[in-house]
Amino acid sequence: MVIRDSRETPNSLLHADSFSAFTSESGAVGAIGDNGGMFNEADHQWMQRALDLAARGLLSTTPNPRVGCVIVREGAVVGEGWHRKAGEAHAETLALAQAGDRARGAIAYVTLEPCSHFGRTPPCTDALVKARLARVIVAMEDPNPLVNGQGLDRLRAAGIDVRCGLLEAQARELNIGFVSRMTRGRPWVRLKVAASLDGYTALADGSSQWITGEAARSDGHNWRARSCAILTGIGTVREDDPMMTARAPQAERQPLKVLVDSRLEVDPQARILKSGRVLIAAADDPADRAQALRDRGCELSFLPDARRKVDLNALMQELGARGINELHVEAGFKLNGSLIREGLVDELLIYTAPSLLGGGRPMFDLPAADRLDDRLHLALHAVDQVGPDLRLIARVQRTSP
Repeated sequence: MVIRDSRETPNSLLHADSFSAFTSESGAVGAIGDNGGMFNEADHQWMQRALDLAARGLLSTTPNPRVGCVIVREGAVVGEGWHRKAGEAHAETLALAQAGDRARGAIAYVTLEPCSHFGRTPPCTDALVKARLARVIVAMEDPNPLVNGQGLDRLRAAGIDVRCGLLEAQARELNIGFVSRMTRGRPWVRLKVAASLDGYTALADGSSQWITGEAARSDGHNWRARSCAILTGIGTVREDDPMMTARAPQAERQPLKVLVDSRLEVDPQARILKSGRVLIAAADDPADRAQALRDRGCELSFLPDARRKVDLNALMQELGARGINELHVEAGFKLNGSLIREGLVDELLIYTAPSLLGGGRPMFDLPAADRLDDRLHLALHAVDQVGPDLRLIARVQRTSP
């Protein structure tokens, strides 16, 4: 585990140039293997370049995956590209257009299996076959059921030497939300908390501005910007009246705002409703309130559970069906605890300030464990210093270590 100072290292999840450094230092990737000798040092170099290109789409490709492609002939790059936005050209198409006739007999390095189906754009496999490449090296198979190995099979059937698995862990890390949606039907859920060193997010009266410093708050907006949706609860909206927007300089779009509000108690004039797309998840359907919110441009989804609360599992499935890859949660300790208890949180993003409150509101509303064996186990993924504060990324372990 490496503790880095963000004043020296840029935010690795938002800058392509430092993506490689992040994945290797944080332990997300680990040692690089050669898959039984299939890949040489140059292959690693070019695939890393393709991953760096793919990371440039971190804030813009949703709901599509982030993909990069590099075409190399006789040891030199002849074409490269990265997917920028859904509906626009895929990375392979851009790289082939740049390479032109020089693609014949070349090697293509692609971070995700080329698509083999018609979507908004034609299949990339057809374009790669037509270009008469000698070899295609892929970081990982596409978990999309419409692809899922079929792209690789079509390339092999055309006589192309196809190899898969180079820097696969890095490729999965880059598209962790897309993989989650394709394999589990729900987004990757990242829960953000800012707290004192003794674990309190606010004073007993709810005062919390500001526990962490400006650098940490700015960094939090970067994480909002990479997410497909931001989720909060009615308690946070009542107390803080947040806008829930991504105010990062690099933000190219605004995530969907999701409000958990079982009884539709939100004030129609609340700031969260004043801009952008808003989805309100509710349990009860008071017609007068519902219509007032629809008049404000909100979309409503009624997902009651047996207790007339919002069924959080059903909400995650609905968000997955809407193409949400990464869900960023900024809520109060009660909703935080509910999401954790339901097993819906994948990752904790915790900013810890070097201060002590001595009491107040906790990070999570969770029942006390009766035995140490009953505790929720986490795996530290990365630790960074952000201004005077620490940023910890910890992932939930579904089974005990």
